[in-house]
Amino acid sequence: MARRDFYEILGVSKNAADDEIKKAYRQQAMKYHPDRNPGDKEAEEKFKEAAEAYEVLSNKDKRARYDQYGHAGLGGNGGFSGGGMSMDDIFANFGDIFNNFGFSGFGGNFRGGTRSGKRVTKGTNLRVKVKLTLNEIANGVEKKIKVRKLVECSSCGGSGAAGGSAFNTCATCGGKGFVTRVSNTFIGQMQTTSTCPTCDGDGKSIKNKCQKCYGEGVVNEEEIISIKIPAGVADEMQLVVSGRGNSARRGGVNGDLLVVIEEEQHPDLIRDGNDLLYILFVSIPDSVLGTAVEIPTLDGKVKVKIDAGTQSGKILRLRGKGLPEVNGYGRGDILVRINIWIPQNISKDEKKIFEKLQTSPSFNPQPTSQDKNFFKKMRDYFE
Repeated sequence: MARRDFYEILGVSKNAADDEIKKAYRQQAMKYHPDRNPGDKEAEEKFKEAAEAYEVLSNKDKRARYDQYGHAGLGGNGGFSGGGMSMDDIFANFGDIFNNFGFSGFGGNFRGGTRSGKRVTKGTNLRVKVKLTLNEIANGVEKKIKVRKLVECSSCGGSGAAGGSAFNTCATCGGKGFVTRVSNTFIGQMQTTSTCPTCDGDGKSIKNKCQKCYGEGVVNEEEIISIKIPAGVADEMQLVVSGRGNSARRGGVNGDLLVVIEEEQHPDLIRDGNDLLYILFVSIPDSVLGTAVEIPTLDGKVKVKIDAGTQSGKILRLRGKGLPEVNGYGRGDILVRINIWIPQNISKDEKKIFEKLQTSPSFNPQPTSQDKNFFKKMRDYFE
């Protein structure tokens, strides 16, 4: 099933400003908020869908990739992998949007500045560059990379407490993870809710901290991560591997791994979108008499016939020999541009041959109607 356009989901145009996108998301979030639609699965899906659209369009880099490549530019995952996005993810990242609109939501089941009140922290994202050859891009590839990152502490299981020791309830927030303040304004009393400054939203403090992670719940280690890269990716395209970034301290949502593609230059072929360009130099005798030559492709060499009388600048097309469309159908071509090779130095005997041919009628330029049309277009252009 085709995925919906993010701009369509939020009901904004593609040139919408950041404030307009935020306002549109707030309206959608309020409309489909679980507190307003208890037990409504359709509303919950639309709530998640709007959050995914906002997560992408509110991020400058992600929005640029989405505008250029669509969903494929996000590694086929979108912001939080679409339907895999949890309520924890939404409230942990965008909970501040609801708090001032009567949806502090504390008292339900959800976490993250939301319904349980305890803030769900999110680990930071990691960015890595992966070099790919054109052959790897053409076929897709699985790469294993070594990354130094924050991982869950194996000693305390990420809790930060030594030997499963107990926690103390935070005296400031009473274990809620948030504090509520009431202030008087010219329009009446206003209630605001914020993360508890004492426990930083945890609602508790550790009695005995883990000696390996010093109570943080995470340690810095190297990890080997396997990444499946689809065929057809482009240079500087960024893929998102959800949940493979830094782990969050004392539990929470892992950050993402951002994989930036770095395309290695091919020795013979030049990429132009999904097409590949190849410059073929042909000698004067071969262009006059015709010949057969081998052309390099990503699948090996193929033999191509050069017709007698081939002119410099002619383009030969090898259909389906280019690169595939990323996460889609179709494949580009290889375009072979003919260049007639003119020697810089020739022998006396060779010079005599060309002097003789110089007076031959067959070697006098005789533009075809196609050539004349081209020259006319050029003349009209400059005029």
